[in-house]
Amino acid sequence: MSGKLSKITTVKNILNPSFLTLSTDGKYLFACTESKTPNAGSVSSFEFSPKNKTLTFINSQKSGGENPMYLTVHKNGKWLINGNYTEGSISVYPITENGVIAPMAQNFHFDEGSVNKERQSRSHIHSAVFSPNFDYIFFPDLGADKIRTYKFENEKTKPLEIAKVPFIQSTLGSGPRHFTFHPTLQFAYCIEELTGTVNAYQYENGKLESIQRINSHSEKYKDNFESSDIHISPDGKFLYASNRGNENNIAIFKIQENGTLKSAGYQSTLGKHPRVFAIDESGKFLIATNSVSGDVVVFKRNADTGLLKKVGRKLKIKSVSCVQIRKY
Repeated sequence: MSGKLSKITTVKNILNPSFLTLSTDGKYLFACTESKTPNAGSVSSFEFSPKNKTLTFINSQKSGGENPMYLTVHKNGKWLINGNYTEGSISVYPITENGVIAPMAQNFHFDEGSVNKERQSRSHIHSAVFSPNFDYIFFPDLGADKIRTYKFENEKTKPLEIAKVPFIQSTLGSGPRHFTFHPTLQFAYCIEELTGTVNAYQYENGKLESIQRINSHSEKYKDNFESSDIHISPDGKFLYASNRGNENNIAIFKIQENGTLKSAGYQSTLGKHPRVFAIDESGKFLIATNSVSGDVVVFKRNADTGLLKKVGRKLKIKSVSCVQIRKY
């Protein structure tokens, strides 16, 4: 693999697609659609055929709130969960065997905000992440400074139930955004957009306990906090966190045995506003999307140091905001 990107197919006439996620078997692609569209918002499904190199629209459902921001699929392929940013809500949909998104089964709305009056006047759900064994699901709420927790019982017609510990309060004004679990150890990590920090957590049976908060931004950007995405290398040794604003880089951390993080360096994303990035399953490559400069950059990852090096040529895609990687 050289890291070179080449176009396979396109689906046209989809309004404002933003976040993407794949079914476990890779057969279906789900997208937040009509994002940042007044009085709208939907989730859509598509079928991908690697043999025919086609991506085909299947159907859409209303997102149950304005500005859908993040989607995740249960490993059994039967449930799709969506987080809506503007109105601070969560929607749950059954998925039928042929990739059709069925009508909404559950919808939860939240109202409370937090201390940053400009950005936290109300709840803003920014991601939806299953626990490693898919029995809990976590919703970072940027507006309320909470990570909301629900028990997930996939055999029920309404699978979401508020957990015994319904949320963990994060630092006021921090704005928890994206969230990820360690691939093998009992740790989880949240990128906090408004303070440019990563919060490391010990995890057990639906409960989170903070063990460290560390800056994702470098010292020269003390007032630039617009952190966005977070991922861990498949070997569990390094954590990566993206920063937008004036910084436009990916912070690299070594994960210690006790789950805490140690800074290992920074890599410019060579563009403006790295919204979402992804690491391939081999751990060899990281792909970053720069939404303002409208380009996609591929980096080769050093497995020993965690450091990144650009490979191939930049790919120009206007307003690109998300990338998912899968081997077929």
